[in-house]
Amino acid sequence: MKPTGIKISLYINYFVFAILLNSVGIVILKSQKVYGVDEVQASTLELFKDMPIAIVSFLIASFLPRIGYKKAMLIALGLVCFACIYMYYGNSFLASKILFACVGTAFALIKVSVYSVIGLVTADEKEHNSLMSSIEGVFMFGIALAYFLFPAFNNEAEQDSWLRVYWLLAALTILSFVFLFFTKFEKNYEIPGADLKDDALQMFKLLTKILVLVFVISAFLFVMIEQGIMTWLPSFYDSVLELPENIAIMMASILAITLGIGRIGAGQLVKKFNWITVLTVCIIASVAMVVFVLPKTISAEVDTIRQFSDIPIIGFAFPLVGLFIAPIYPLLNSVVLSALPAKLHSPMTGLIVIFSAIGGTLGSRAVGYLFKHVGGASAFYYTLIPLVGLLICLFLLKRLTSTFHEEI
Repeated sequence: MKPTGIKISLYINYFVFAILLNSVGIVILKSQKVYGVDEVQASTLELFKDMPIAIVSFLIASFLPRIGYKKAMLIALGLVCFACIYMYYGNSFLASKILFACVGTAFALIKVSVYSVIGLVTADEKEHNSLMSSIEGVFMFGIALAYFLFPAFNNEAEQDSWLRVYWLLAALTILSFVFLFFTKFEKNYEIPGADLKDDALQMFKLLTKILVLVFVISAFLFVMIEQGIMTWLPSFYDSVLELPENIAIMMASILAITLGIGRIGAGQLVKKFNWITVLTVCIIASVAMVVFVLPKTISAEVDTIRQFSDIPIIGFAFPLVGLFIAPIYPLLNSVVLSALPAKLHSPMTGLIVIFSAIGGTLGSRAVGYLFKHVGGASAFYYTLIPLVGLLICLFLLKRLTSTFHEEI
């Protein structure tokens, strides 16, 4: 395989899916306004996105190498192209559910493939950490672009105008499909087991390792935090700070941008500092943002806002938490994957995706419930619970990684 061409292909595919996958917060907001559903009903879109990710990862991750990573990614891109066109014509809450079910199914194929291929084109743990962080960083910039793409097509005077964005998204998936199709992948990687049954067994064997158990709990907790905030930030700005709809959506892009900067920056930091040091500082800083910055944002006196310049400075502050939570996920993933032989990266990624999907769904549902029953002003304080749990898991992981090579 030629690493440069393959890396570019991974970046492009992940970027396209970032836009699609994380538009769920925007569609949740639009579903409340256009399709007349409440917060709890709207939050089920996260379920339709994340459950297919978990189910498909469980079913195919262990034997995806037999299918071929390139073929799996091409199938995913084709499915999503169809889903985007269907969303435009379907124009209903049901169509939104089908869209995210297709996106979730496709992303399971993409993520397992991308994470597995990273292990094939990197030489050591530091290179793995760096590439993982930079790819996840590009993913976050894709998310940020979504927060500008949708408002660009959204005209509040024309209810269905926002749906036109799906033609552009369909075109992007076609371009990504064409680039990947002409990228040369050689099938020179190992298969996890001797047959399909043994492939699946490898995933379950990994769950017997205490390090893997602690890690999947960590991944679960982190995605609860990230998706809970990211999905509901547009609604937070709309309902709590009472910003105009388009500005509320674009303000949420600040979180995605800071997540991208934080992850790319983490790729450089781990070349100089130990991962445990980087992540400990990040978690403590995240707790400080929730405890000290969030209350000031909520209590800010906001006059009538028509444009960005009308927003008080403190209104921009809370999304900066993305700088600190950003490095956590890719570095944790890289620490565990780089400790495993390459042939186990696919089943291990399956576990990562499954528990991340479950964490994302529960995080979004929890915040949706809190938005409805205690109000958007208090909903984000729940993130302190998984943050503290994550800090505890971090030190357990550090202790366990030193003996993990011997177990494998």
